[in-house]
Amino acid sequence: MATGATGEGAAGPGVQQEFSGMPRRLFRASPSKLLAWVDCPRRYRMQYLDRPAPASRPQRAHTSVGVAVHNALRDWWDLPVEQRSPAAGAELVRTSWIDVGFRDADQSHQWRERAQGQVVAYLDDVDPAHQPLGIERTVSLKTEVFTLQGRIDRLDDRAGELAVVDYKMSRWRPTDDDARTSLPLALYAAAVWKMFRRKCVRVELHHLPSGSVAGHEHTGESLKRKIDEAESIAREARRAEEDYAEVGVDSSRFPAKVGPICQWCDFRAHCPAGQSFGPEKSDWAALEQPAPAGAAGLTSTG
Repeated sequence: MATGATGEGAAGPGVQQEFSGMPRRLFRASPSKLLAWVDCPRRYRMQYLDRPAPASRPQRAHTSVGVAVHNALRDWWDLPVEQRSPAAGAELVRTSWIDVGFRDADQSHQWRERAQGQVVAYLDDVDPAHQPLGIERTVSLKTEVFTLQGRIDRLDDRAGELAVVDYKMSRWRPTDDDARTSLPLALYAAAVWKMFRRKCVRVELHHLPSGSVAGHEHTGESLKRKIDEAESIAREARRAEEDYAEVGVDSSRFPAKVGPICQWCDFRAHCPAGQSFGPEKSDWAALEQPAPAGAAGLTSTG
């Protein structure tokens, strides 16, 4: 064995060999992966590390609503400009509808009509001729710690400066402070600024149920602080992954964070600690009451 190599006998099977003097491999990240670690290391392990991965629960109704609306708002921009009407948006919701997770057909129909109405009201204020710079655009960001990739709902070009837009369908109305503190939005803005070499500090949460827009103007310094925050999370997650590579599921670095979010978790069936916190929420519970902070991330694919 070459001098400086870390073999299986020292680091355990499956650990990539590293040689002294070589740069350390960057941590592969996404905003949803970083937030999954913050929310619950146990869920992070089951979602990203365990193989075979534990089966997750079926899709919930609020996720079906969100996916259908996001798809409709994406496809609306693919229509010829003269066909981009609010009514066309409503039709796209109908054709994109996912009838999964609802209590019954009546509830699905009611929420489809509600979602169509919200999309119509939203598109009433959108200029169909002002083509965004990107729709569901994949962006990437590399630092000395991680390489990150994520997808932006919409990227606007506004008088030469760029703005990151994220659609929200939750019953809870986001505030300007939510836009300011959002780690994903800040990372997207930093990635856009670097990729396009154009200033991007504006981030917005467009809440269709209320028609409100929550926004924040970052600075270069505030974006740097968010990158530092993401790097700190990535370092912690990487240390846990390295321990997992050595000892597997016996690693003590993946404790369950037990709380209300456990009632919504996709991996609850595989987590006795999470099962101890009250009964599991129904597939349609978030349509009748706001889900707790972080619950949306349980079904995120970003």
